[in-house]
Amino acid sequence: MTVTPETFGAPETKMRDTPHDGRLLEAFEAFKQANDARLSEIERKASADVLLEEKVNRLNSAMDAMIAKASRPAISGAEPQDFRTVEHKSAFTTYMRTGEANALRMLEAKALNGAVAPDSGYLLPVDAEAAILARLAALSPMRQVAMVRPLASVMLRKAVYPLGANAGWSNQTAPSNTVTGNQYAEMNFPTMELFAQPAATQGMLDDAAVDVEGWIADEVCYSFAQAESTAYISGDGTNRPKGLLTYPTVADASWTWGSLGTIATGVSANFPASNPSDILLDFCHALKTEYRQNAAFLMNRKTQGVIRKFKDTTGNYLWAPPSVVGAKATLMGFPLIEAEDMPDIGANSLSIAFGDFRRGYLIVDRVGIRALRDPFSAKPYVLFYTTKRVGGGVQDFEAIKLLKFGV
Repeated sequence: MTVTPETFGAPETKMRDTPHDGRLLEAFEAFKQANDARLSEIERKASADVLLEEKVNRLNSAMDAMIAKASRPAISGAEPQDFRTVEHKSAFTTYMRTGEANALRMLEAKALNGAVAPDSGYLLPVDAEAAILARLAALSPMRQVAMVRPLASVMLRKAVYPLGANAGWSNQTAPSNTVTGNQYAEMNFPTMELFAQPAATQGMLDDAAVDVEGWIADEVCYSFAQAESTAYISGDGTNRPKGLLTYPTVADASWTWGSLGTIATGVSANFPASNPSDILLDFCHALKTEYRQNAAFLMNRKTQGVIRKFKDTTGNYLWAPPSVVGAKATLMGFPLIEAEDMPDIGANSLSIAFGDFRRGYLIVDRVGIRALRDPFSAKPYVLFYTTKRVGGGVQDFEAIKLLKFGV
């Protein structure tokens, strides 16, 4: 059968008002031709020519590079708001360049934010903070698909209803509240401190042409993104978010709340040799329709390279390149999110996740990113100890399924 988004209830990909990049489509056409030739040789001779295998792998890598390049974000600013106005921006720049913090300390004290002690650093101007968060959203795979909530406190306490949707029909005579307190559960999502420590020369800071806010945003966002991305997949929940793959797992037929359901390929460290794409169909159908409407695949580029060669029974490739610049590749009509922290295919590995990550995984950001100037620890360089508080974890265990490469 021909696999389409409608087959699984997936929404069609919306077109964006951006120029179409024909080079990726051309590369995919070349990849399909080379892979078709490889498959033909395997059918005729039980093996493919080494040069042909290398060509397929080379084209695979070239497409990965094109997709990665197209996904690189640009820093975008935001309008200053609350107490972090032009006055705060000027005071922060003075602090960054010279270490003079009196004006900045007075502004933060006036704002009653309780952060006047120099040990904790000073809040970045709102446009610099917005630039970092915008870059993080583009660089961190989980931030692209998960639910992200800002917090004013250090922890989010959330009540959940493990039995399913808490809704019903009431009437005029019988009590309408049929849910008891013991049917609810509480989930806690604490924030932990993430830090980066970029270094600058005093000469750079003295140069009036240098945008010190833009510099610190550039320096810390990649460090933050890398640390966050790893934690959202494999973090143990101690001093960092709890990662998707660190929760208990169970065969989907025996799924219960508090664990993530798995679908097994039936073959250790591989897909089935015959009709390998069939397991992906079973994998998709393991997710309830209500979650499948907004579902996406999550895997690393090596796993994507394997799946890119799969076809359906009519000979159509299941993987499709992005239709426009900035869009995502799709697998069977669903967006495919590339996350390098997902494990490679191996014995009993959980290398592919599929689900509605917005409903399934929650990221919490405490408002405010702080910087503390340190001209002493690494002379002659000036260090900027920059911190933000973030947390994360699964909030709906039914919204995400994992593909297990084993029995």
